Amino acid sequence: MRIIIRTVVIFFIIFISYTLFIYFGQYTPSEQHEEENVQISNEELSKEKEAVTKDGTANLPADGILSLMNKSSEEITALFGEPDRIDPSAYDYDWWIYEQANDKYMQIGILDQKVVTVYGIGSEVNAKPFKIGQPVQEVFKIAPVSPSLSLEYVGNSYRFEFSEEDMNTRPTVKLGDVFVQLYIDKFDGILSSIRVLDPETFIKQRSYEVTYRGELIEAKENSEEKWERIESGSEQQILSITNVIRTRHGIPLVNWDDVTSQVAFLHSEDMKLNNYFSHESPTEGTLVDRLAEFNVKYEMAGENIAAQYVDGIAASEGWLNSKGHREALLNEEFTHLGVGVDGLYYTQNFIKKWEQVE
Repeated sequence: MRIIIRTVVIFFIIFISYTLFIYFGQYTPSEQHEEENVQISNEELSKEKEAVTKDGTANLPADGILSLMNKSSEEITALFGEPDRIDPSAYDYDWWIYEQANDKYMQIGILDQKVVTVYGIGSEVNAKPFKIGQPVQEVFKIAPVSPSLSLEYVGNSYRFEFSEEDMNTRPTVKLGDVFVQLYIDKFDGILSSIRVLDPETFIKQRSYEVTYRGELIEAKENSEEKWERIESGSEQQILSITNVIRTRHGIPLVNWDDVTSQVAFLHSEDMKLNNYFSHESPTEGTLVDRLAEFNVKYEMAGENIAAQYVDGIAASEGWLNSKGHREALLNEEFTHLGVGVDGLYYTQNFIKKWEQVE
């Protein structure tokens, strides 16, 4: 009996260590936000469902972000103008970032002057046949989700298996000749964002458990200098996505803080180099210790960490679906954010800065 009790206690401690959310000062949890009332009529639903199932073959919409797949970079510029920023990715393509308006936030992946992936999270992004903020029940009526997905590509066979968590929070469906990853906010029960990928990019990212016959297509090796640019871009993307999510919930935006970002990066680097995953560093201590080392002044602080997500998009959506991390993401008291990315290790350090009294 003692052994059983001890085992339960150890499991509980390990579980808490992976979801721990650190606060300093008094904290009152944010109110539970009601589910956004986004509805679709039966007539509209029938039209959308027909568009993706007619004759057993999905048809891509004529407009919206799914229609951008395979377009040339010149066509993208004609449609949206020059990107606000271009960030390299770890999967061969470059992200063209369009972030002037939170409700229209998009990332368009360009490889060899052609669109190979698109990510959209803004509430006004045209995501036909879906809608950002749409109730998940309607999403799954449009595109039913299966526990696995198989494909043939350039003579190779692949089978991706979805875990229960994958099915509930980030399943992928095949529409036409593209793959659509549906990021679900399981707390609000809505479609949070979508990512569209061509077959090669979907295989390269390997977001799920995969078995294959033939060759496993992989992204090219990146130099250390390119990884630094990938990480820097990912940090800025996480800041933007965090603010889009906060806007969705009517919460004030957080501002970038350079020093706090340095603290965050050093923690990601420490976890990667020393092969651990925890809010407490064996050598650098807790978040309190690490912020103090850089003389960061704050009233309240919180930390989110993640590891082995394919990129900052996936890490951000993962935090949204973890109760403790979500509380940090949606805490209206926080004023600034520092993000640090090293490889596939991600750290967010939120702070509420001291108010200056004159």
